[in-house]
Amino acid sequence: MNTEDYAHPDVLVSTDWVAEHANDPSVRIVEADEDVGLYDTGHIQGAVKLDWQEDLQAPIIRDFINKDEFDKLMVAKGIANDTTVVFYGDKNNWWACYTLWLFKLFGHADCRVMNGGRAKWIAEEKPLVTDIPSLPTTNYQGSSEDTSIRAFRKDTEAQLESKKPLVDVRSPAEYAGEIIAMEGYPQEGAQRAGHIPGALSIPWSQAANPDETFKSITDLRKLYEEENGLKPSDEVISYCRIGERSGHTWFVLKYLLGYDNVKNYDGSWTEWGSLVRAPIEK
Repeated sequence: MNTEDYAHPDVLVSTDWVAEHANDPSVRIVEADEDVGLYDTGHIQGAVKLDWQEDLQAPIIRDFINKDEFDKLMVAKGIANDTTVVFYGDKNNWWACYTLWLFKLFGHADCRVMNGGRAKWIAEEKPLVTDIPSLPTTNYQGSSEDTSIRAFRKDTEAQLESKKPLVDVRSPAEYAGEIIAMEGYPQEGAQRAGHIPGALSIPWSQAANPDETFKSITDLRKLYEEENGLKPSDEVISYCRIGERSGHTWFVLKYLLGYDNVKNYDGSWTEWGSLVRAPIEK
């Protein structure tokens, strides 16, 4: 597949590129998995682990770590402002894309994704190691939160009122209101099942091939534009249950298809589905 056809092809790197840059001091490889125990079973040489539960979430309120905490995390992981950070992980790079979105929230410049993630690396029989890398001392100064890529409740309400595109990336059963949350995620449920009125149903995983690489630009345009009517000029908000699956769709729309105005609603269904007087559809 020719990745040069994507709107921003530089955001994707191959497994071979990662293998060649495993010891490059200007590159930091980051593993971000849905299954947080995978890193310890074996990871790419030089890769550091980011645990979405322990590292990225605020301990008291439902939010992410703040700017100062993000800066400290970057220093602890050997990342400087000019470091090229390459993300990879399990399940179609689901959490890798979500973590990249968080890095962009704090203004990190050079963020990329290893196309195909853990699955492709393992399928190609490339080596995994269990040793923890020795990290350099760095300084880091992130920017204030970039709210142009993050939607809050009020933004989503305004999107609904103006009838601008909302993309529900959850499973068809969640969208239809048949279930509140996926099996195994009871803590991420809501008071009601359903979807935001008028939202399109485009499950996030439809953007990936069976080998967990991203689909071609032709297939992505067919999925989002021909079949669902989106346009690159649209202002789009994507959502799921807590913003992780929709972070993957945000990445696809923004970087692969070149949508300039796309936000991730990380409050997602766990917030909307429990709001008093918030409208829903089944």
